[in-house]
Amino acid sequence: MRILTSNVAEHIGKKISVSGWIHKIRKMGGITFIVIRDRSGLIQGVVEKKEANKVLEDLSTESVVKISGEVVKEDRAPQGSEIRVDSVELISKVSEDIPVEINKKEMNINLDTLLDNRQVALRSPHQQAIFKVHANIAKSFRKHMEANDFVEINTPKIVEEGLETGGAEMFDLKWFDKKAFLSQSPQMYKQVMVGVFERVYEISNYWRAEKHSTSRHVNEFTMMDFEMGFIDSWEEVMDMSEGFVNEFVSNLQKECGQELELWKAQLPKVPKSIPRVKLDEAQEIIKKEYKHDITGEPDLDPEGERLISKYALEKLDSDFIFVTHYPTKKRAFYSMDDPNSPNETLTFDLLFRGLEINSGGQRIHTYEGYLEKLKSRDMDPNNFEDYLVSFKYGMPPHGGTGWGLDRITQKVFGLDNIREAILFPRDINRLTP
Repeated sequence: MRILTSNVAEHIGKKISVSGWIHKIRKMGGITFIVIRDRSGLIQGVVEKKEANKVLEDLSTESVVKISGEVVKEDRAPQGSEIRVDSVELISKVSEDIPVEINKKEMNINLDTLLDNRQVALRSPHQQAIFKVHANIAKSFRKHMEANDFVEINTPKIVEEGLETGGAEMFDLKWFDKKAFLSQSPQMYKQVMVGVFERVYEISNYWRAEKHSTSRHVNEFTMMDFEMGFIDSWEEVMDMSEGFVNEFVSNLQKECGQELELWKAQLPKVPKSIPRVKLDEAQEIIKKEYKHDITGEPDLDPEGERLISKYALEKLDSDFIFVTHYPTKKRAFYSMDDPNSPNETLTFDLLFRGLEINSGGQRIHTYEGYLEKLKSRDMDPNNFEDYLVSFKYGMPPHGGTGWGLDRITQKVFGLDNIREAILFPRDINRLTP
């Protein structure tokens, strides 16, 4: 029976078999030291027997092998144990030299080389760590949603037109004899489903045909969305979001300590209550504290996001901050205006270590409200018939938000580029591997 490397220490004095990739191999005289990597970690084997050494003679790193032998206590080994190897069975041999060195603490390659060789580079324990955390955050989101009685849904990714852009900034494709588009958001469908299940969520990929080439943007990305009905206040959406932040940070601490330690990544700081500040107040703080003047602008620029996050950390001991009340002209037509300040909306962004990771708020929930908003923007309601159907037949007050899973992962590790937090990124210059 195969034993995972993480469980080897439980079998001191016993004969076991471990299968995996040769992560490192070093020969000293008649002895070979071999490190085996599997999905759970690394273990060292010591090979002294001639027959076993003969199998290893022509093998290089990344060959797949099965080693069998006795587990012995060895305090100098990372796990406090190692395997005295009796036999080595070759499962799969490499056919050429590996293009990148994945068994070093630092790969020391540029981003393009890393991404060009993604198929192999992802085998590095450091790269694995990123995507174990990525998966853990998604698991935490699903756990938080299920615990709060949300129903998971799967919405169409091929659509006739965009809800917010009408096809602009969307990738088109041929759908038999029609033009269709790749979805950039589940917004319409998750609102429709509030009229069915009240509370819904989805984790999925989306696309935007924006011709940018920055460290913050890609053209395909993973979103975690939720929408919730029968809210008494739009702040309930922020409360639900805050609950997820606490959930994923707690789970990172409990389940991903080894992955964070590999990168020397600091666990995010989450106060008892994540600070909430209105956009215009945030702009005043940024101007006063850091002499960066963006007052009167409809949004924070990247430097403004960095600075208000710096303020949150230094003054409020929080890696997170909500910025609220964005102007009506900045937000989508379905955003609810603030009844106490009609030029502002009941919307928010959540910033994490200087980057927006979440955007949400309360939505308009009456048919008449939509007709009024669309006409005020010179938008034809006839172009939104599918969207407006649900609102003709009664919808509760509701709101929701969308999280950038890749961005959260990027900021957990302090990565310079969002592409490092995506398995196989797609941008204006990259369609492979």
